[in-house]
Amino acid sequence: MKTSLNTLDGLKRSLTVELPIDSFNEKKDKIITNLSKNAKIDGFRKGKIPVAILRQRFGANASSDATNEMVSESLENALKDVDIMPAAQPALTKVDLDDKKTFSYTIEFEVFPEINVAPLADLSIDQIGSEVSDEDEKRALQELQDRATEYKDVKRKSKKGDRLIIDFEGMIDGEAFEGGAAQGFEIILGRGTMIDGFEDGLIDVTAGSELEVNATFPKEYSVEELSSKAAVFKVKVSEVGSPKEVKLDDSLAKHFGEKDFDTMKNRLMTQMKTELEARLMQQNKDVIFSALLEANEFDVPQGSVDAEATKLQSDMASRMEQQGVPTKGNLPEGLFQEEASRRVKLGLLINKIADDNEITADKELVNAKLQIMASTYGENAQQMLDWYNADPQRISGIESIVQEEMVATFITGQAKVNVTKKEFLEIMAPQQ
Repeated sequence: MKTSLNTLDGLKRSLTVELPIDSFNEKKDKIITNLSKNAKIDGFRKGKIPVAILRQRFGANASSDATNEMVSESLENALKDVDIMPAAQPALTKVDLDDKKTFSYTIEFEVFPEINVAPLADLSIDQIGSEVSDEDEKRALQELQDRATEYKDVKRKSKKGDRLIIDFEGMIDGEAFEGGAAQGFEIILGRGTMIDGFEDGLIDVTAGSELEVNATFPKEYSVEELSSKAAVFKVKVSEVGSPKEVKLDDSLAKHFGEKDFDTMKNRLMTQMKTELEARLMQQNKDVIFSALLEANEFDVPQGSVDAEATKLQSDMASRMEQQGVPTKGNLPEGLFQEEASRRVKLGLLINKIADDNEITADKELVNAKLQIMASTYGENAQQMLDWYNADPQRISGIESIVQEEMVATFITGQAKVNVTKKEFLEIMAPQQ
């Protein structure tokens, strides 16, 4: 076997492989012989068809099949011979059968780039730090109390702590505005969940009351058109409910299916800490990897990008269809090329850093990650663990997550890092 490797544009390569023509002819003849056993041609008995006729009838197909066998049997050794690994499945671009001594074929493919990671010590990275405070703990327990609270209809006037069921319509300068009306709306007085003045205007009212409430939107309101605007709300009160006291004790725990209060509290705190750590890791990891990408410029194989874009397209289509949104023809692959390129490039960088520094997500670390994940599943923890352990691909996904986190931690140990402290609620706010 003789091999010849050529560099084309960028990461593209071509490899020509030469083999004895006799090997090809033997395979072709064997294929034709096998075909002759079952071939049916008018005027000839089965198994008695002349070879010349068989060659004429089946020669092209036999040549194609013999070519595929020659390529399949020789390609692995040919790639080893030139010490190269394609980034994706090579494409057969040329077959030469004209030479009386040599059979040759040419394949084209892309290779992964050679990566020299920029010095990690030169990176400057902003990171976020946070922790679950006593106030966060109290707030979480208060939320459980609130969820367990039952309300009894009362005839008296409303006060803080009561639950009101109301219909309302808001007006600004005499005109209704989008999102300013609701029916059967539930509000707990004193929670501060509504805009300034709204809840105060509902103190000392009874069921059946109809009134106007003056309120003002905050300056930093999410809808810019309503920022700092004064509004008048026409409100009808359907119900006034008085809360039944809920204590922080074992009865509250049993309401949520827990053994006792201490067990519930410990599980709640564990869940809060786990969720905070996961959110911090994700946000910090995104910053770390963005800095890493910015510091390292190199081409990536287009075939790998296309494959990743197809996967992103499929995942997005599945999510949208689950939500009842039709996607046929609405998600061209081109929409995902930029993100796909980023992911491929980042994957190569992470693998390079992991390889160079022997960073491996061993079984012990993977199991530890699974245990942390399972800690938030309560009584279903073992079911969650069994689900992951039942499929090697699911475990492989956890291994990738663990390795990414290990690489991110390694990078922060080398780079210049500036840590900013933030509150739990700020970190856990819904992502935009």
